[in-house]
Amino acid sequence: MRRQNVFGFVAVTAVALLLGHGIAAAQAQTGTPVPDANTGLTRQVNLTPAEELAQSEGSLARMDASRTGVQRMLETSRVQRDVVKVLCLNDKLNQVDVAVRSARERRQALEAAVARNDADLANHEFTILTVLRQRTDQLTAEANQCIGQEAAFQSDNAVTSTVDPNLPQEDPWQSPTTNVIVEPPACSSCIK
Repeated sequence: MRRQNVFGFVAVTAVALLLGHGIAAAQAQTGTPVPDANTGLTRQVNLTPAEELAQSEGSLARMDASRTGVQRMLETSRVQRDVVKVLCLNDKLNQVDVAVRSARERRQALEAAVARNDADLANHEFTILTVLRQRTDQLTAEANQCIGQEAAFQSDNAVTSTVDPNLPQEDPWQSPTTNVIVEPPACSSCIK
């Protein structure tokens, strides 16, 4: 029984290898480039911890500028009394505020890592700070796409109604003016 399992495993592995080799050979013949598995996952430049600290200051300034821009749009939509846009922008501003606060904390952790000469921790904190800056950029783009009440309802449609003159004049939902009281029949089995 064990020998059959080993033989089955070897057969499946051999088929997989031959199939993979056939695909690779076909791509080589057609000239189709084989995609790189690490595309988009590599860093472009390796920075020293001091350079990361200097670049983080620029990231924080950019995040603050984004926050100011979203706040200005929110104030404008409040003046215009555009409730839909105010709600959307308020949500985006709250998310930007959270990202900025977190980035400031990460900046302090980055400063501490640079002071201790801990390059791995500095790289980690800088990476998180970079992700927070990208998130702020994304939120700013989403805030620019907040649609207000004016943009949502731009049609000049008018509603007109006509009443059929052949309808009855009385309201069928109103009760009649005379009250009719009907007593239920007596129950012979109920009397003792």
